[in-house]
Amino acid sequence: MLELDAIGVSFGGLRALEGVSLSVAETEILGLVGPNGAGKTTLFNVISGTVKPTSGWVRFRGEDMRGIPSYRRARLGLGRTFQIPQPMHELTVRENLRVAQRFGARRVDTAEMKRILQLMRLDRKADADAASELSLSELKALEVAKALATRPKLLLLDEVLAGLEARAKRSFTALLREVHAHYKLAIVIIEHDLETISTFCPRVAVLNFGRVIADGSPDAVFEETAVRQSYTGAARSDAAPRPAASDATGSRAPLP
Repeated sequence: MLELDAIGVSFGGLRALEGVSLSVAETEILGLVGPNGAGKTTLFNVISGTVKPTSGWVRFRGEDMRGIPSYRRARLGLGRTFQIPQPMHELTVRENLRVAQRFGARRVDTAEMKRILQLMRLDRKADADAASELSLSELKALEVAKALATRPKLLLLDEVLAGLEARAKRSFTALLREVHAHYKLAIVIIEHDLETISTFCPRVAVLNFGRVIADGSPDAVFEETAVRQSYTGAARSDAAPRPAASDATGSRAPLP
C-alpha cells in the first residue's frame, strides 16, 4: 500500500531524514518509534505531502506521490492526526466532522458521520463546542474522527496517546483496535510509550538521527544493541528499553 524509497530531507544544513526506506501493507499496523528529534514527524509530513523530500520517492496504492499536494493525497486515502489536537474553532464536534468529510470524501454522509461519532465515543458530545467543551481524551478522539471522516485507507497517528494517563491510554488503544477492525485500514502510529507499541503493533520501525536502525517484531527490535543505545546510550543487555513487568497491582513502571 505504502512504499518509501531512500527518503531524504534537509532543512538548510540539517539532515532530518537520510535514506529512509519502508513499506506498509494493507491493514498492517506499524509502530514508528525513536528518540525526540529522530525524524518521525518529518517522515509523516513527507508521506502526507506537507514536506517535499530532497531525495527519494513516496508511492501510495501504486501511485507516485511526487507533485501531488496534501489535499489530493487525503482524497486518495491518506489520513492523519497531529501531535496537538486542532479542532476548528467555533464549530461543534459534528461540524468538525462535516468539514473533514467535505475536504477528504468531497461529500457529507450523515450516516457515516453518526457511525464515526459512535465508534469514537463522541456521540454524546456531537453538538458541543469542539474547542472548549472536550476533555483531552475527547480532543484526541476528535482528531481520529476527523481523519476517519476523510475515508482513509492508511491512517497516520502522530502521538495520539501523548499526555494521557495510563488508564486513559489503555482505553484509547482499545478504541484504536476497534477502528482497525471496523475499517480494515492500515495504521502507522508514532508513540513514545513502548509498552503500548509492544502490545498494539505487530511490527515496529525505529528511527534515530533520520535513519531507520531497526525494523521487525517488537521483541526482536527492542533487543537490538543499536536500539538500546539510541534510548539509553548503553549497550548492556539489561539497558534495553523493553516493557516493564507488572507489579502485584497490575500497574507498570514508566518506560524510557
